[in-house]
Amino acid sequence: MKFTALIPALNEGKTVGAVVKSCLESGLIDEVIVISDGSTDSTAEVARESGAHKVIELPQNKGKDYALNAGALASQSDYLVLLDADLMGLKPEHIRQLIQPILKGEAEATLGLFKKGSLPTDLAQAVTPFLSGQRVLPRWAWEEGVAPQVGVGFGLEVVLERFLKSKGIKVEKVYLPGLSHRMKEQKMGFGKGFLSRMKMYFQIFKALFGKGAKTEGRDKI
Repeated sequence: MKFTALIPALNEGKTVGAVVKSCLESGLIDEVIVISDGSTDSTAEVARESGAHKVIELPQNKGKDYALNAGALASQSDYLVLLDADLMGLKPEHIRQLIQPILKGEAEATLGLFKKGSLPTDLAQAVTPFLSGQRVLPRWAWEEGVAPQVGVGFGLEVVLERFLKSKGIKVEKVYLPGLSHRMKEQKMGFGKGFLSRMKMYFQIFKALFGKGAKTEGRDKI
């Protein structure tokens, strides 16, 4: 049983290195792939210096789902470990906590939730836990459930959650104490961060409530 960490990143040079190192130090990740989604900062360079096995540099920003799919296509493992590049406080123990239920045969997939990291992120995940970007899932579930619908952007977690439920895949929630991530407003400034957040919410709501949202197939989203 092998695990590949997929880390999509857009201008996350400040935090991506620590995420890569935590994966490597966990002792359970066989391959770390960072996908720089049109970054214009040091993201790719930092990822390489931190020990990522592969760094994919997309020339233009294509979206989180497109970046993750590029990483999935380049991976060789049975399971994919999806991690945000802007995580703060990530430790090797968090990675192990995410993977252990699968190694023990207690679940087929896991969903990582922030706990006692920061109030805004804790509240957000308490309200909508299925939107967490920290997951472990079988490679086949991505290939069958998400890859055909690439184009939904940040709606990918909605698409993925719906697919896992439709297949009866047991997903175990794993609480990750002390973990949070940088808010968009912190990274971009209030104005640009707010606009980026609105774009993210639009993609999520479109996946949730758009025409044909409950029907499989990219052209039905």
